[in-house]
Order: sequence, then structure tokens, then C-alpha cells
Amino acid sequence: MRLTVIGTGYLGATHAICMAVMGYEVLGVDVDTTKIEKLASGEVPFFEPGLPELLTKALESGRLRFSTSFQEAAEFGDVHFICVGTPQQKDSEAADMTYVDAAVTSLAPHLTRRTLVVGKSTVPVGTADRLAGLLHELAPAGTDVELAWNPEFLREGFAVDDTMKPDRMVFGVTTAWAEEQLRAAFEPVLAQGVPVKVTDLKTAELVKVAANSFLATKISYINAMAEICEATGADVHDLAEALAYDERIGGKFLRPGLGFGGGCLPKDIRAFAHRAEELGVGQAVGFLREIDGINRRRRARTVDLVVELCGGVVEGKKVAALGAAFKPNSDDIRDAPALDVAASLHRMGAHVVVYDPAAMDNARRVHPELTYAVNALDAARDADVVVLLTEWNEFRDISPEVIGAVARQTKIVDGRHALVPAEWRAAGWEYRALGRP
Repeated sequence: MRLTVIGTGYLGATHAICMAVMGYEVLGVDVDTTKIEKLASGEVPFFEPGLPELLTKALESGRLRFSTSFQEAAEFGDVHFICVGTPQQKDSEAADMTYVDAAVTSLAPHLTRRTLVVGKSTVPVGTADRLAGLLHELAPAGTDVELAWNPEFLREGFAVDDTMKPDRMVFGVTTAWAEEQLRAAFEPVLAQGVPVKVTDLKTAELVKVAANSFLATKISYINAMAEICEATGADVHDLAEALAYDERIGGKFLRPGLGFGGGCLPKDIRAFAHRAEELGVGQAVGFLREIDGINRRRRARTVDLVVELCGGVVEGKKVAALGAAFKPNSDDIRDAPALDVAASLHRMGAHVVVYDPAAMDNARRVHPELTYAVNALDAARDADVVVLLTEWNEFRDISPEVIGAVARQTKIVDGRHALVPAEWRAAGWEYRALGRP
């Protein structure tokens, strides 16, 4: 079986590389020639631990190639994976289906034999039925072209493991043949005992957005408790630990702090709420609006803590911002809380110096008004306040004595509850964190 992967962004490139390493012949297809040229030369155009080494291995094996030709893809592939992005529309909370529709309408006219097209992109429920109609209308093979849905569950920073040994697979299909093709396309994965849920197209479309909505709810729940703790003098960190002992609740995603960002959770919960309203069941997920609101408020409250440590005025003060990516082990700055806080402080007149181990180039491109350092100590030099915004291990492990020797004032806001307050206070730091006394 030969596979094509349409779209070579974060999802598509990871999927293509990993499937080739697992033994399949794979053709990655994209309309972006620069991206294709980079991948073909062995360069991964984004930060993801372990993936560059696998790209080298896949290219050397001869099983992975890249192209901009949809005709070549149609002739080559037995199963075609649609892995393009579905960003939020500029003038709406709805998902932008431009790239998904373009992928299908570009591929379909070249499909002349029985084949399976598999959607992996996160889309509004009902999209698969519409795309199946497009395929049958535009493909010379007509109804011999079938559509299935196989949502992705990648975590940035762990995408290789999540591709090669996921915690589950979901196959949304309409025929036994489509299920057989998917099982053949993922044979090395399924051989490891990975559980499979076979369902209809609509349920498969809903799984990803439902999962992300649940995770966003859990994150925002503990951050709502942080707001209560700030009003009462309680400690949200201790509260979260106490809740985590309840096995019905668990500790995962129950970490208070600056909140979530990135290219998935924020836009997915907004698109989900928007789609529910279109279907006339908006009240069922109306709570997602408040989840989004709680998440946004954490950013504003982090700015407030910095202002408080500056004596009420940040204008003219130097702030060291440790972190720019939305999470560690990633260079993704989409809807990044860290950069949102840094940019807000800059607009208030602070001199903000940013350092991130992986996201510096992306941050500079989007926020050229900020100043950028070469390392954490460089960022903290002569700082009036240090604010930890992305919980990279190198920030967790930094010595309060060492950074205190270069800062102008030993004041820190721990936006991620990543530090041990007692250690920093013992070293003479004034320590503040969301939801902590």
C-alpha cells in the first residue's frame, strides 16, 4: 500500500515522516514549494523533538518523497490523507475550510481508480458528508472514491510518539472496505495493541473537538479556582494537588497558571461553539464561551501581577520575559499566552526582553517591537521584574542565586507554577504566582 499526505505542515509532515519510517512508501504533497524543498533536503520547517532524525532516516530509505503535483499524488497513492490546517476565520469564530476544500478539489479530478481519501484535519461536524459529495462529483472514478475520517491527537513536543504509538485510533467509515484500507494503512501501529474505535463519519469528526473542549474545560476550571483563591487568600497549587488525589478527577491538565494557547485548543473550542450554534444547539456548549473567557483573563491577571511588583507603574521598567512559545518543546507561537503578556507589557511602556529556547525566530517575525536576548541570563540582566511565561525545563532549573546576581531587582512572577516558591524566597526573591498568597 502506498500513501500520500496532502499538506506538509505540522500534522502532515509528522504523519508522512513517521509512516515512511514504519515501512510505507509515502509521497508528501503541498502547494508551498519552499516547504517541499526544505523537507526534501532534510530540513524540518518547525521545532519537534526527534523528527529531524526520522526525516533523515526516511529520506535515506528511499520510501519518502515530496511533490507539488496532485496528479502525481493521485497516480501514486492508494490512500490519501488530508492533513491541511483549519485555522480560525479572520472575521468569525468559525473554522476556515479553505485549505481542506482546496486539497479535495485539487486531488479529486485526478482520481481515476478505486481509492480512499482520509481526513485527519480538525473540521466542523458535517464536513465529511459535504466532502464526500465533492469527491463523487469531481473524481472520474465517481463513487469508487470513498471518504473516511481519522482524527489526529498529536501533542506538540510528543508528536512522534503520538503518531507511532497513539493512545487510541478512531476510524470514521461508511463501508467495510474503507475500514479494511485504514487497518492496512496503520498495520504497524495496530500491531502494538493500540485500541481502535470504529464509528460513523460524524462521530469521528466530533471526537477531536470534544476531547479538546474537555481538556480546555479542565484547564480553565482550575484557573477559575485560582481566581477564587486570589480573592480569599487560599493557595490554588495546594488545592489542585488535593483534587488530583481523587481518581475520578486526576491531576492531568489540572495545573493552574497562564492558561492554554497554540493552534488547537483556542480555535477548536471557538469553532465548536460556532458550529453548535449553526446547528441550533448552541446552549449545549455555551459554557465554552466562559472557558475561553477564563483563559483570556489569566493573561490579563499575569500582567496585573507584573504591574503590582513594579509598584503600580511598568512604564520605563525592564521586564525579562522567559518564554514565547505557547508550550515547552515547541516553537509554536499561535495564540501564545507568553507573547500576549509580553506584548501587553510593551504597550504599557515597559522595556520587555524576551528569551525562548526554540521560538525566537517566530516571535521576532510577529512581534518585532519586542527586544530579544541570547539566553535567560541575558534577558534578566538589569531587569526590574522577571516573568516566567513558558515552562521550559531550563527555566525550571535556573538558579535563583545566579539570576539574582544579574537582575536589578529580585522580583519574579511565576506564570506557570513551574518554580519552587520556598527556594526563590530563601534566595531573597519576591515571588508571585496566579492563585497563590
